[in-house]
Amino acid sequence: MTMDKSKGAASSLLLKDVAYNEIKESILNEKFEPGRFLSERELIELLGMSKTPIKAALTRLETEGFVTVSSKQGIIINDLSVNRIVDIYDLRIALETFNCQQIETRLTPEQEKELEGNLVETAEIVSRLDVKNFAQADHEFHLIICECTGNQEIHRVLLNYHDHLQRITRRHLRKDPHRMEKFMEDHWKIYEALKTGKESSADVMRRHLQESKQALFI
Repeated sequence: MTMDKSKGAASSLLLKDVAYNEIKESILNEKFEPGRFLSERELIELLGMSKTPIKAALTRLETEGFVTVSSKQGIIINDLSVNRIVDIYDLRIALETFNCQQIETRLTPEQEKELEGNLVETAEIVSRLDVKNFAQADHEFHLIICECTGNQEIHRVLLNYHDHLQRITRRHLRKDPHRMEKFMEDHWKIYEALKTGKESSADVMRRHLQESKQALFI
């Protein structure tokens, strides 16, 4: 009897995570576009799940700012305001230029290999103009640099914005997938600056993020 309860708890946890991931992915790819209203009944039918895991998923998504759950209006898909996008990028510029300063010319062979692996993988993704996987690889590149510093607090802050940044990047690149070629070129320049120090990696990173921020509003 105890084993059955344990299996039930594990199943409930899994369904909650599945519901969370599927709803979030629909928000990231804007199948659920900003401003859209959903009902629990709609999600129950769409996901083929009971109310319990869906309510748990919605609670988590509301905490993360993706939705607002209203007893009167239902579930509202939140958008990121222009001001919040600008604030996130300004925070990234401050933290990620600092990261570059900490590790410039100090990368270990293992760290170089990890960054090069990301760049090779990203190049293959760019060749397919695969927006979804590029957004993932793009932000992983920045997180790897952060991991190289060993600063867990900065990593935690950047990871906290990871999904929102993917949402921004996907929306931006859907307008013109060829823009990922410029992002890719910038990443190589950042890596070379980190490795050799011939150019300030902090300056290269700052330009990359400033230009990315400005391009969002074109």
